[in-house]
Amino acid sequence: YRDSLKAAVLNGGDDMNCTRFQGKETDVVQIKDLADTLPFFSDYRLIIVENSGLFKSANDLADYLPNMPDSTILLFVESEIDKRNRLYKYVNKCGYAVEMKPMNDREIKLWTVGILKQAGKQMRENTAEYFLGLIDNDMYHVKNELDKLIGFVGDREEITKEDVDEIACVQVNGQIFQMMDAVASGDQKRAMKLYRDLLELRESAMSILYLLSRHFNILLQINDLGSGVPKGEIARKVGKIEPTIVIITSILVGIVLITVMLPLIHIMSSIG
Repeated sequence: YRDSLKAAVLNGGDDMNCTRFQGKETDVVQIKDLADTLPFFSDYRLIIVENSGLFKSANDLADYLPNMPDSTILLFVESEIDKRNRLYKYVNKCGYAVEMKPMNDREIKLWTVGILKQAGKQMRENTAEYFLGLIDNDMYHVKNELDKLIGFVGDREEITKEDVDEIACVQVNGQIFQMMDAVASGDQKRAMKLYRDLLELRESAMSILYLLSRHFNILLQINDLGSGVPKGEIARKVGKIEPTIVIITSILVGIVLITVMLPLIHIMSSIG
């Protein structure tokens, strides 16, 4: 949503008029100084502030906002807020405050059908359920997989279960595991081959990075649960992950994560 809003406000990739602040060290004075600066050859200047803690702490930003130039748009992306906070009350009254909750299964299915309809494609309900069952209900990931399927079928209107299998969402996840294993064992040549294979499957570099991050997040969650929790219980707590995969993942927890993640990022950047 953040990136979509940025593209809509700045008509694409205008980074000259976009500034980001992140973290609790965000300086309110800097925000105000930038907000008072007119945009350069554009209608708007966009300032994105993420996880700043400003909606849980005392600050004078609420006093400044009524006098902010109309050419400046402030976008706050916060994981924690206090609705009693002065800044929140002002934004909620004079701006737009919305809680972005994850979609449930029904909503993600309707959203999927909507994307396909816009592209002039369709899926049978059982195929859609099969497709969504292969991947986690993350909108970015679902959209990326749908784009691959739409491109794969070409002029054909219906996307079938066979198309889903051909694009191989499960195969992609399996190759991510293999890629992690190759880097952990120091086999850079094999890791680079797997990365190229993923690109040939029409997997974007950002999507690969997302999948890697997701697998490392699973590792950390399993590590936090401890070794005494049954595999089936771990699978339920972590999410859409099979108990057999939990066994493999549990073994990987012993790897020092940074010694794997840094070489992976190096490999991806070197290939492009």
